[in-house]
Amino acid sequence: MAEIVQQRIEDRIPELEQLERVGLFTKKEVKSIIKRITAMEYKLTRLAVKKEDFIAYIQYEINVLELIKKRRAHIHYQFKREEIEFPIIHRINSIFRRSTNKWKDDVQLWLSHVAFCKKWATKGQISKVFSSMLAIHPDKPALWIMAAKSELEDRNSSESARHLFLRALRFHPNNQKVYQEYFRMELLHSEKLRKQQKDLEKAEMDLGEYEFSPEVLSGKLAEVVYRDATVKIKEAEFVISLLNIAAIFDFTKELQDFILQDLQTNYTQDSFTWDFMAKRELNAPGAGTELQTAKGRASDINRREERCCQVYEEGIKSLNSESMWSCYVAFCLERLRRKTNVEELKEKRQERLLGVLQHAHDSSLLKESYYKNWLQLLLSSGDTEGAASVAMTATQRYSQSVSMWSLSLPTLMQLGSGDMGKHFQDALANVNPKESLPLWQLQFQWSADNQRPEETEAVFKRGLLSAVAAVAMETKERYLDWSYSTGGYKKARKTFTGLQENRPLSKAFFTRMIQIEKEQETPKMHHLRDYYERVLQEFGTTDDDLWLQYIQEELGHLGQPENCAKIHWRAMKFLEGESVERFTSKYTLIQTGHLREAL
Repeated sequence: MAEIVQQRIEDRIPELEQLERVGLFTKKEVKSIIKRITAMEYKLTRLAVKKEDFIAYIQYEINVLELIKKRRAHIHYQFKREEIEFPIIHRINSIFRRSTNKWKDDVQLWLSHVAFCKKWATKGQISKVFSSMLAIHPDKPALWIMAAKSELEDRNSSESARHLFLRALRFHPNNQKVYQEYFRMELLHSEKLRKQQKDLEKAEMDLGEYEFSPEVLSGKLAEVVYRDATVKIKEAEFVISLLNIAAIFDFTKELQDFILQDLQTNYTQDSFTWDFMAKRELNAPGAGTELQTAKGRASDINRREERCCQVYEEGIKSLNSESMWSCYVAFCLERLRRKTNVEELKEKRQERLLGVLQHAHDSSLLKESYYKNWLQLLLSSGDTEGAASVAMTATQRYSQSVSMWSLSLPTLMQLGSGDMGKHFQDALANVNPKESLPLWQLQFQWSADNQRPEETEAVFKRGLLSAVAAVAMETKERYLDWSYSTGGYKKARKTFTGLQENRPLSKAFFTRMIQIEKEQETPKMHHLRDYYERVLQEFGTTDDDLWLQYIQEELGHLGQPENCAKIHWRAMKFLEGESVERFTSKYTLIQTGHLREAL
């Protein structure tokens, strides 16, 4: 191993001497470089070699290259690159190859090599790196696309890029992204040829027998890609993505018309088709002279939106589905959110949206999430009766949805519905009990604000009977808070005493009672000790902070500091795992006076 390292160091001597000779580095700096690279080379020859050692070596060599570049610019010396930079670049490529051979699965390492090649190495080297990487990772479409783009952009080779895309499709025959980028590449190739032809014609050069193919210039190769792609991927959204790519290029009108015709013929049972066709009406030609005024422009926009709606209505006749209505509602909602100073246009958009929402609901095809928009719109327009009706019908349609009840119940509460108790009963009877916590929280809040104390207490007692742990624990915490706010300390203590043995229990339930005790004018230390002892029975094996808080209470003016040693001994006995270490370190801070404020 030592011989190999020594040989590699000796191979570097000519370039290091050259660096010193031309004045880029001093003799002291050259010695420092030799010392560093010797240490790094030895690390790479160890039996248990680490990836980090390769990365550190590569980074050091790149830093040397960057420093040479800066010093060349500083002293205005631009000669002998073949003797100085080229050996360093060659060596970095060699280290990259050694590392990627050893850690073949590390894609980031491969991409780092590619990035280095783009900045420092020859363009041919990039192709070799991609070729090696794709041999190991043919299952990653993004790498094939990256390699093909590199061939097109860095090496200006459309043929190589096309070859890579065709190979990629052998591994990923149904990958949309590969087809999209292949389609784009063929259009870029056609655009490049058209530009070349234009430049040659402008220069009036004689091309001899060479001719530009009219089919290639017009994008026929891209059409071939499109036909092949749509045989394998029959999705309107994918076809639209290809149409949008074609629209970027100014010579593809014929291709766009072909794709549009295919879309209208073969994909009418897909809501994306109708959505796309409807939105195209927004870009239709304007009216002309009347666009000079704000009202004229608003009138023109309204006409465009009406044409869009006509297309949506036509789509609903042939495809009456939830996805079709969702596209229609989403369009109307987006148009309403657009700012306008013309009140008539705003009112028209709102009226249109309300009508679409109602029709979608009547068809039982309105998506759950749009009921929220509907309710907000009705409330903002002052239609409380309509909002109440929508809230009720929404919960009937999505009776098992917690989110729908969570939306509708606050609306009914806000509107002062007189039968809220029954609504809550219906909600809790229909939803999955494991997901019912938000509804219980709403009922607790509503009952505390609107019902008599005995009725509210009955609600809490029903919550205590829940078989769902989260609901039972939340009920205890809310019940304790409510008892304190309505009946004071005595009622809170009575509630706590009655519930402290009723599992499941939460830490917050106990800490709230401790807080209530400490809020009294004369807190009783023996009560605090009882609360701490009880909570430690439940959580004392894992929660080190509880033990520390207990110790802090004994150190306070109400406590007895001599009890701290006993509590510490019990904590060390009860705590488990990492909590022991945390407790020990924090207890030390308490003793030194550094943790009093924190707790």
